[in-house]
Amino acid sequence: MRTRLLWERQARTKETVAMTVPGYPSTVGRVLERSARRVPGRVALTFADRVWTYADLDSAAGRVAAKLLGRGLVHGDRVAVFGKNSDAYLLLYLGCARAGLVHVPVNFNARGEELEYLLTQSEPAVAFVDPALAEHVKSEHESTSDILGWALDTTLAPHEESGVADDDLVQLLYTSGTTSRPKGAMLTHRALVHEYSSCIAALDLSDRDVPLHALPLYHSAQMHVFLMPGLAVGATNHLVEAPDLGDILARIPRQGVTSLFFPPTVWVGLANHPGLAEADLSGLTKAYYGASIMPVPVLEKLRERLPGVGFYNCFGQSEIGPLATVLRPEEHDARPDSVGRPVLFVETRVVDAEMNDLPPGELGEVVYRSPQLCTGYWGKPEESVEAFKGGWFHSGDLVRQDGEGYLFVVDRIKDVVNTGGVLVASREVEDALYAHPAVAEVAVVGLPHERWIEAIAAVVVVKESVDEAELIEFAKNSLAAHKVPKSVHFVGELPKNASGKLLKRELRQQFGGSASAIGV
Repeated sequence: MRTRLLWERQARTKETVAMTVPGYPSTVGRVLERSARRVPGRVALTFADRVWTYADLDSAAGRVAAKLLGRGLVHGDRVAVFGKNSDAYLLLYLGCARAGLVHVPVNFNARGEELEYLLTQSEPAVAFVDPALAEHVKSEHESTSDILGWALDTTLAPHEESGVADDDLVQLLYTSGTTSRPKGAMLTHRALVHEYSSCIAALDLSDRDVPLHALPLYHSAQMHVFLMPGLAVGATNHLVEAPDLGDILARIPRQGVTSLFFPPTVWVGLANHPGLAEADLSGLTKAYYGASIMPVPVLEKLRERLPGVGFYNCFGQSEIGPLATVLRPEEHDARPDSVGRPVLFVETRVVDAEMNDLPPGELGEVVYRSPQLCTGYWGKPEESVEAFKGGWFHSGDLVRQDGEGYLFVVDRIKDVVNTGGVLVASREVEDALYAHPAVAEVAVVGLPHERWIEAIAAVVVVKESVDEAELIEFAKNSLAAHKVPKSVHFVGELPKNASGKLLKRELRQQFGGSASAIGV
């Protein structure tokens, strides 16, 4: 029954939706419209040499919406986009929202079969492709350069939003696919507006902020935790194509940047950047991190280097918009390894396999209930029902909770290593190795082993010369014997997706079966 209802809900007509939600629905398009009415002349966005005021951006989004509808697209059609960060990329999202269309962002690092899957699984009515990436796309598509032309064409009358309901789909957000094939999480206007509200409250966002957005907009964190909430509060947003750390260090004083968001892997790069010591970061007041677990030694180094900056740990996943919990700056001293407590519109529980609540301190899966949640996965009704089994969304994250409600992520359930029948969290081993001065980055995975079921293996990027035996001996100083790596593999860089998440499946594939006997 639940499966049938999920798909009937998508199939409702535009007229039915309009009748069921009278008045003034809270939609993504209205978020920008309200800011444009409140602060029309303030700078909303810069990209390259272009500067958009809030009034400019709002009108441009309306022109993009008008052009899309004028080309025959109808309410609920999917619009895919395969491109890097740009103002045109943002305007396509805003135009789709205003026109009642469904935006489908595609990972610009995808290639081959994975790319074709992402471009076709949602059956889009049209796909827009960055000209610089067109050689990788076989299917029919249009150019993202057209979008900017529409936005700047003042002869076009902006489309005024009508008939768009807050429970309409506005985006299919494909999961990162770090452990399996990506799934398209179905997000409604209502879900994302609640998400933006949670972000504003939990991250202390205001119209005085000047954030720099460097991570990919196809990823939910940069778009929905920082850029769109920044537009909602009337902040001045600077957008760049990619996170070049030298360029970012120069931009902070030049553009008056007050806040940055990076995943831990990029913060690791910043902490080790040769220009960090000389950079003028006096205007920086907020540092956000998330998308994967931050090693505590790296966090301590960053907080020492940036004593006037408030650090926020942002945790969640695509399916919940993606922000679920936050550890605020004033909470870091007592619990630097925590991901904090739930944000405004999120409820959490820590449960066992039978959905029983677990007492503080015990390990279990964190599950969510929230208006921010997706309604399921596009074209995958069975997976949708399984994800919401028991009436709560199953995150796949193994956590513990203390007596005051703070959550501590132990690992992704799929990344826990079963060595000799004992479960070991890869994060614990990683934190131990990060304490060695020669280690720049490390990822721990389980590799098949006849004796141990899985052998703990560390894949390491080094800052200076060190050998396998030395690192294993170092790990023995702080880890129980069964948690010490059986092997260490040295690489030039760790595989990551464009949002900075480690792709541990690639490491398992690369080193599977090659665990050594050292330390056994």
